[in-house]
Amino acid sequence: MKNKLNPWVKAGLIAAAASFAAPLLAAAPTIPVPTVNKGDTSWMLVSTALVLMMSVPGLALFYGGLVRTKNMLSVLMQVLMIVCVVAVLWCCYGYSMAFTPGNGFMGGFTKAFLMGVDTAGITTDAKGVVSATGAPTFSNGVYLPEMVYVGFQMTFACITPALIVGAFAERIKFSAMMVFMVLWVTLIYFPIAHMVWCWDGPDAYGAAAIKDLGTHATKNFDAAVSHAGLLNQWGALDFAGGTVVHINAGIAGLVGALYIGKRKGFGKDIMAPHSLTMTMIGASLLWVGWFGFNAGSNLEANGVTSVAFMNTFMATAAAGLSWALCDQVMHGKPSLLGACSGVVAGLVAVTPASGYAGVMGSMVLGFLVSPLCFFFVTVVKNKFKYDDALDVFGVHCIGGIFGALMTGILVAPALGGQGITDYAHTPGSGFVDPKAAFDYLGQLKIQALAVIITLLWSGIGSLILYFIVDKVIGLRPSEEAEQTGLDLSDHGERAYNY
Repeated sequence: MKNKLNPWVKAGLIAAAASFAAPLLAAAPTIPVPTVNKGDTSWMLVSTALVLMMSVPGLALFYGGLVRTKNMLSVLMQVLMIVCVVAVLWCCYGYSMAFTPGNGFMGGFTKAFLMGVDTAGITTDAKGVVSATGAPTFSNGVYLPEMVYVGFQMTFACITPALIVGAFAERIKFSAMMVFMVLWVTLIYFPIAHMVWCWDGPDAYGAAAIKDLGTHATKNFDAAVSHAGLLNQWGALDFAGGTVVHINAGIAGLVGALYIGKRKGFGKDIMAPHSLTMTMIGASLLWVGWFGFNAGSNLEANGVTSVAFMNTFMATAAAGLSWALCDQVMHGKPSLLGACSGVVAGLVAVTPASGYAGVMGSMVLGFLVSPLCFFFVTVVKNKFKYDDALDVFGVHCIGGIFGALMTGILVAPALGGQGITDYAHTPGSGFVDPKAAFDYLGQLKIQALAVIITLLWSGIGSLILYFIVDKVIGLRPSEEAEQTGLDLSDHGERAYNY
């Protein structure tokens, strides 16, 4: 006859066993089974459409309203055609260059023409073992169908070179601009996107960390990190594109404005915006689309997505108000042009911090960025007399630099930030310890280094490309064509027939 345990004794033994086993289980974490969530997928498709709206019509109308009537159509055409050509390049080889393993600076061509890219996200082998084949998010076990990720990142590649045209608006040949942009996205944008955003994902980091448990070494984890882009390896934080998009485009724009030279009549003729109504419509579309840009960059529909959404809202509102106050103090009247510029400056500055900062920190970020950009647009630009036609450098590059640096501070949990996810010490969970000591100076140094690398790569690389295109086909239209306007000289059309 089998002995029977008293129920209370049995319960006590079970509790003791569980208590004994808990530390062992905690010391041996597991990676969750890969899943694809329809909600995440739906949100990312919506975000992709929102970011496309930022380029056309948002950016096109924002820039178009700021130029003179005779160049309105040319700006619309430039933005539209940049989106078209970059989308083609992205699917041919851009995605592969940016988001496949290679070296720290550039990926390879294993997914050129989207080879191997499918819609599954996860697969099951003959034995029923589930494995991930899609695009990783920032949570262990959560994936997107890779085709969704391809489309989302494509919209970022499309809008970044389109930002550049504002710096040399009204004075570049359409053919030369198109050739330059093809070279620029290939040699500048795709590598920087790889350097900042390419990595193996949290599951790869978590699995490597689990292999290292108990070995007192980080061999496997370090190997997984080494597959990432250079700036990602260093720990640079850029949630949605402060370095990849805004600093990258902003410095390229300044170099282009300086190389091509000033518009005919700059400083003498009136070059006021021809339609601030269109600029206001464009700025509004940018703001709405930017929710896809920033909140979509979380790649999931969860709590952090809501943080990025609110940060985008509040930093932008604060920056628009702040620029209007600057106008009131310096010029005696708040201007719509200034308010729209402030809105864009706030969007730019919060981009790298959107998923890392807290809402109050983002609001402060917005209030501070507008006076800084205002100073560069009104004082620095006038002092050095460079013709950055639509203030691409003063708003995007300066705002991007400020946002990238402040991200290294505002991410701290003590300031309401989300903290830096630790995939090494908590593999399988990506836990952020809010009580952990935060190295403000160390992270700020990493952020500054990422800014410097971006400025050098894009600035020097863009100068070389401008020089090559100029010598081969010429960048600038004839004086007569520029005087007539690029609408007629380049396209044989007018934006307005009256």
